[in-house]
Amino acid sequence: MCLCNWFSPCVSANYWNIAAARGIGKLRKQNPKASKPVTSRQLAALIGVSQSAVSRAFTPGSSIAAPLRDRILQSAREIGYQPNAIASMLTTRRTNIVGLVVSDMSNPFYPALLEQLTQGLQRVGLQTLMFNITPGANIEEQLVAIRTYNVDAVVIISATVLNDRTLAWATEGRRALLLNRLGHDDIMTVCCDNTAGARCLVDHLYETGRRRIGYVAGLTKSAIGMTRYSAFTSRLAELGMRLTGTTSQEIYSYDAGWAGALELIPQKPDAIFFASDILALGGLDAMKQAGVAREIAAVGFDDIPMSGWPGYSLTTYRQPIEKIVDKTVELLTVAEPGPTRLHALPGELVVRASTAIEPRSAAALLPLAP
Repeated sequence: MCLCNWFSPCVSANYWNIAAARGIGKLRKQNPKASKPVTSRQLAALIGVSQSAVSRAFTPGSSIAAPLRDRILQSAREIGYQPNAIASMLTTRRTNIVGLVVSDMSNPFYPALLEQLTQGLQRVGLQTLMFNITPGANIEEQLVAIRTYNVDAVVIISATVLNDRTLAWATEGRRALLLNRLGHDDIMTVCCDNTAGARCLVDHLYETGRRRIGYVAGLTKSAIGMTRYSAFTSRLAELGMRLTGTTSQEIYSYDAGWAGALELIPQKPDAIFFASDILALGGLDAMKQAGVAREIAAVGFDDIPMSGWPGYSLTTYRQPIEKIVDKTVELLTVAEPGPTRLHALPGELVVRASTAIEPRSAAALLPLAP
């Protein structure tokens, strides 16, 4: 009798799946009151593979042949097997959990970033545990869960309330990464190229004839805020443009943008640079109410979804969220991240109607300085 067809991959897989199902059925008939789930050892024995093969089949990125992985996963679905996360943690000493530390959820940019980041981590088999740090709270108490759950890595997302000592305590003994926060050379950082973004927006205002520019800041003492403001003022000076005034409520919010615009309007700027989109949306509405929306251009930074709404149509600098997420996932999962600590990724200028209006001044358009 020829056995070559019997042991072909397709027939063999079907055979072992049937055998596995019958084996589990037999076990349950022998002990119908048993409530214990099927173990990886039982699954491996029933379909004729090693227990390590079962483990690799459920581990994203592990070394296992695709047909074998498919056969194990199909058999697992048919007999109701699910890997035991706690047992896996005890065996590998890894939780596959990434702690996300945030402190500015009122800014719409961060929920959008978090959504894509959690999805990106899930695609490589990592789950997330979020810590929302609020000003004035006992930060050590809020972060004690990082040690309680023994997370494998910590991602700090613009948690400005964390000082250097607390940041070192929270990230001790695990891989750490900063998102949209600068100023820590010993911790890997992924962010937008804020300098290039601010300069790009000033260049756009210059090209559209603006020469008198106001600035509404967010957090003036944060490294991100200082970087954007420094690049903004430097480029103004290089192009011979005038800064009519600067204001800040020390928060990135709609109300702060509204108040900032009203403070700058009397100084008669022909454009206002808002340090974030949520500031710009408040500023645009304030200018509409003041009757100067057709006289003063506005730019923002981030490109949150509301910026594209017809009622705002805000010109802004789009942060490369997808690239930021991809680089973050890469740095958290690669065996050796490499010597580079700062990864500043280029974004994109998005031109909309908020800068399409004619400038009040009749200033001649001069060639753009290099």
